[in-house]
Amino acid sequence: MDERLQRRVQRYGWDRAVSSYEKGWGKQLEPAQTLLLTMAMPRAGERVLDIACGTGLVTFRAADMVGPSGLVVGTDISDAMVEKCTRAAEARGLGNATFSRMEAEKLDVKDDFFDAVLCGLGMMYVTDFAGSIKEMYRVTKPGGRAASAVWGRRGSCGWADIFEIVERRVSTDVCPLFFQLGTGDTQKRLFEGAGFKDVKNERINVTLDYENARDACIAAFAGGPVAMAYSRFDEKTRERAYEEYTESIAPFKQGGVYKIPGEFVVTLGTRKP
Repeated sequence: MDERLQRRVQRYGWDRAVSSYEKGWGKQLEPAQTLLLTMAMPRAGERVLDIACGTGLVTFRAADMVGPSGLVVGTDISDAMVEKCTRAAEARGLGNATFSRMEAEKLDVKDDFFDAVLCGLGMMYVTDFAGSIKEMYRVTKPGGRAASAVWGRRGSCGWADIFEIVERRVSTDVCPLFFQLGTGDTQKRLFEGAGFKDVKNERINVTLDYENARDACIAAFAGGPVAMAYSRFDEKTRERAYEEYTESIAPFKQGGVYKIPGEFVVTLGTRKP
């Protein structure tokens, strides 16, 4: 798929996912987001950039960490995500958090500006992994930190069949290399190639809990990367896709609930002074 078209599909797909994202993934992604913030450790008074901020799950926590004397800027490819975050910041009375629509591949941000640059589970979706991480390096101040959390190996993520289930019905190639960054030291090597020093990886295994099959299906289909393709399904197609996905996660059913395995990788690098 052409990169410009891929970014457009991502943009409109996440516009559609905005209403289901937190309900389907908020609790499930929290361990990765906590590790990301623990490793990058935003401090009081610092300037932080949160790339692919989504609904602001990382951004608002970072805003609390830097306090009123600091600044957090959240960027996302989706207008709907940016609008939701902006409204939430206003409702919370946060004066230290702003949001802008921006592509990770080309950040409209000054060089050497942020103390910490974060990307919480967004790097898998960009059209240029190496270029986007070089952008993170460019906007990080000398002495600053950058960290990116991604999903881990495909075989360690029990929900991964969602991509094949959708592809059998609607051609969509929005993230053909989704699991690449979480395999081995791929993301670590890209950080080193961008110029970051003292780069390290942390890998964690988690359980994604859903109370029932329908909740798991809504999260996977409507709240994630296949939301655009899913929106084109008619009712019959949705029902059959739900059946297939439920079958794929059946091994993880315990009693009436689903405990789906997942894996995350967080990479941290420092830009030397």
